[in-house]
Amino acid sequence: MKKVILNIDGMSCSACSNGLEKYLKKQAGIKDASVNLVMQTASIEYDDNLDIKMIETFVKKAGFNSLGVKTDIKKKKEKITPYILYGLLASFIMYVSMQHIKYLPNLEFLNMRTNPKVYSIVLLFLTIPFLIYGFDILKSGIRNLLNGMPNMDTLVTLGVLSSLIYSIISTVLVLFDNVDYVHNLYFESVVFVIYFIKLGRYIDKNSKEKTKEAIKKLVTITPTFAKLKTSDGYEKVTIDEVKKGDILICYTGDKISVDGIVTEKKAYVDESFITGESKPVMKKKGSKVVAGSVVIDGTLFYKAEKIGKESTISEIVRLVIDATNTKAPIAKYADKISGYFVPIIIIIALLTFIFSLIFGIDLSISLNKFVTVLVVACPCALSLATPLAIVISCGLCAENNILIKKGEVLEIASNIDTIVFDKTGTLTNGKLNVSKIYNYTSKSDNDLMMILALLEKESTHPIAIGIMNYIKDYNIKLNETDNKNSITLSGYGIKKEIGSKTYYAGNRKLVSKLNIENNHLNDEEELLNDENSIVYIIEDDKIIGLIGVKDTIRNESKEVINKLKNMKISPVMLTGDNKKTASKVAEKLGITEVISDVLPSQKREFIKNKQQNGSKVMMIGDGINDAPSLAQADISVTIKSATDIAADTSDVILTNDNLLRIISIINISRKTIKNIKENIFWAFFYNICMIPIAMGLFEKYVVINPMIACIFMIISSLTVIFNALRLKRIKL
Repeated sequence: MKKVILNIDGMSCSACSNGLEKYLKKQAGIKDASVNLVMQTASIEYDDNLDIKMIETFVKKAGFNSLGVKTDIKKKKEKITPYILYGLLASFIMYVSMQHIKYLPNLEFLNMRTNPKVYSIVLLFLTIPFLIYGFDILKSGIRNLLNGMPNMDTLVTLGVLSSLIYSIISTVLVLFDNVDYVHNLYFESVVFVIYFIKLGRYIDKNSKEKTKEAIKKLVTITPTFAKLKTSDGYEKVTIDEVKKGDILICYTGDKISVDGIVTEKKAYVDESFITGESKPVMKKKGSKVVAGSVVIDGTLFYKAEKIGKESTISEIVRLVIDATNTKAPIAKYADKISGYFVPIIIIIALLTFIFSLIFGIDLSISLNKFVTVLVVACPCALSLATPLAIVISCGLCAENNILIKKGEVLEIASNIDTIVFDKTGTLTNGKLNVSKIYNYTSKSDNDLMMILALLEKESTHPIAIGIMNYIKDYNIKLNETDNKNSITLSGYGIKKEIGSKTYYAGNRKLVSKLNIENNHLNDEEELLNDENSIVYIIEDDKIIGLIGVKDTIRNESKEVINKLKNMKISPVMLTGDNKKTASKVAEKLGITEVISDVLPSQKREFIKNKQQNGSKVMMIGDGINDAPSLAQADISVTIKSATDIAADTSDVILTNDNLLRIISIINISRKTIKNIKENIFWAFFYNICMIPIAMGLFEKYVVINPMIACIFMIISSLTVIFNALRLKRIKL
């Protein structure tokens, strides 16, 4: 199964995006498709037997154009000049059409009363440039109608062609001396409908571009040039010329060009764009550097490791774009409504036309109402209501070091009522230190710790890292001939053959599992009272050591718990650590529900039970053992130190290692959903108000024509756009 994101041209409303999405899903070989109106993209999963050219053919058959695979979000800015020129021409046509009104200067040779034939022919020819200008709208409208996927362009096309055909017939009759038909010309309606639709899309497009500013900033973080190390110093090359393994140089004030690893020198580097941490980080030989970070003081020589699409920043951009291409449940609901909206409007417009004729209203006025209903009801506002808010919020999250993988997270998070925390590395710093060693052998403490290190050296668990740090601090040399891998006993510990003996490292449950008599409970109790996590070392069937490993609580943990309680969200600690240590940490933080001594499968079961009882659960963890429970939760969150498996499982990644961003996620989600509901309300309110007016139900009080209808349509879209842009003002 492959996946591709294509740039799509020609989409103007949710009926377009919905129609394309449905059409693609029906095609053989396409497993799934999600079309994003705001980003103008289609995210497509397809079988290996298809290729991108075949998919682009599907897009074309659906009435749209593929602009190729999405590489970044930079687009050439459209010039306003054509809109000014066509605006002037449209104004002239309007003047010619209305010059018979009193007090307007009269162009005698174009006067509809004295020269009706010239007047008719001139208006017809002046309309032709607008038909060419709006040909893309007309083509899309007809093609989508024939494909059974009527959209906004279909409404406009039906209105324009109806007015055009009627006006052409009237022009022919005028030329055959039926001069009274000069009053039945609606060329100016054709002109202004096309012009205002094009102008409205230009305004929409520029306004929507503001929603992508956060993503654009990510794209421009990395420099376009690098300094390649040479025998003479360095050579300035473009990023595209850099290859894996190249040695690059970065001086004070320079940006790191690609992801890499430091080979020489040292320097302080600002990585705040990705971590949110303003304090510069020391980088030295062996340290990893990220493209886009800035060298504050010093010089670095580093080897290029990840370039182009493999870089960290490219991955972040991909995650953000993927999130905007997945639809929240509320978006799917709005799309479903939009799918019925266009056919219903066509029926309403036809009924308006028919009943107007039945009640004796003049054909030209009936046609005018028909066109006005079609134009005023274009579903632009409804189609923008959800995707605009999702794109803005995903960008806002990215700016604040929160990477959301799926757009639906923003809706689900607004309903979260329970947040489950792992303890080690989540509520605590995860930087464990060995605080106490109980050695029950004749071996030295260093020899005992070397055995433990051989067991733990392949693990990425915080306890294992703490043990390996102890080995480094005490310069304990490990057995270099050791080449056997440790075996993980999930939820219990680790097993390994060293020499002729079998060694284990793990918790008290491991001792019970191996049916080993435990005569060291007093020592364990002493360690627990001091808030240590416990590691038993076992040789064959005998306990040979007991290690106390101590962690510290994160500075922000208590503040996070208090804020969650104020938001009516229940915090829960779920940990495989022992009950006594877990309870002491929970007591300090104010967490009342503590589940300890649990296996990974039991963590998952706990979350599942919560969900079955009606809770919406967010799980926050950072270890490999958290993967099953992260997958089970309604929303899973990991922090920047997460293992690859945990990060792949999670819906949200916090890149700045700050738990306060949990509060930010909840706040952003609640405000986003509120904003979407406001947008949908205004979109429906507009149509509920304007459609009856366009039908002529209130013509005693107010009457509108197609030109006014276009203006109101633009205003409705701008109302939704500006309301969505308010999300950018959220302060975290």
